Amino acid sequence: MKAVILDADSLGEGIDLSPLEQQVDELVCHPLTAPHEVNQRIADADIVITNKVVLNGDTLRNANQIKLICVLATGMNNIDRDTANELGIAVKNVEAYGTPSVVQHTLMMMLSLATKMPVMQKRMAAGDWQQSPLFTLLDPPTYQLAGKHLVIVGSGELGQAVKKQAEALGMRVTFTARPGKTDDSRPSFDALLPEADVISFHCPLTEDTKGLLNRNNIKHCQPHTLVINNARGGVANEHDVLEALRKGQIGGYATDVLPQEPPKDGHPLLDALNEPLNLIVTPHNAWTSPEARQRIIELTAENISALK
Repeated sequence: MKAVILDADSLGEGIDLSPLEQQVDELVCHPLTAPHEVNQRIADADIVITNKVVLNGDTLRNANQIKLICVLATGMNNIDRDTANELGIAVKNVEAYGTPSVVQHTLMMMLSLATKMPVMQKRMAAGDWQQSPLFTLLDPPTYQLAGKHLVIVGSGELGQAVKKQAEALGMRVTFTARPGKTDDSRPSFDALLPEADVISFHCPLTEDTKGLLNRNNIKHCQPHTLVINNARGGVANEHDVLEALRKGQIGGYATDVLPQEPPKDGHPLLDALNEPLNLIVTPHNAWTSPEARQRIIELTAENISALK
């Protein structure tokens, strides 16, 4: 069997591909693949491996040999799964490969927002400590997480792992009901907002979670509430969140995701990084520890092995 990786550069350097090589007769790696190159590169492939390269219906119908599509990620929105199913092409993703990495990133964001690190770093760069009449800077005051209430949207493996670490910090943790599910007995997201000290998103982007946090319900948040989004861009309405942050309706916002990635057209949150706000934006790199990326290869190899 021949396998083709369409965007191997998304794995970064130093990743051992031998688990994949052991499963196939030939492995062809392309660093990146432009849309106009896809048809030619998958024409004689039995297995197509992709992270973010789009495989639409026309592309799949033009490829005669594909038996399996392996996605090097959890999300599969770049694959026309209906057409794949119609053609008898299996589609497999990878899950839970980066749980420790993403949990670590979430804690970093939570602790950084609580200690007002983004604002303090700007004050340090401006020379405020050097000019202080005291030995310290007391403004803005830091925020102790012990005893505070963390509300998590998404009770899967990631959410459960964040809960465990937050409880180790002395926090009380509550999971919301799954948005859009009327048979979930847990309290809804909106019902928990008034008592949330910290909110952390670990849910997929769906019609029910799009814009879940927005100007209509932000007004029910406490002014010190810290919000963390390591889920998907658009789960929180970024424009509304930024407005709330500027108005002091929430105490901080940290995100590793934006609706368009990379944000080639810019984004208001990126512009706001120059403002004295308790704001963190990272480049969708919560998952990128070498251990997590190597685990992607191992899980993909298992997906290929299951086909044989």
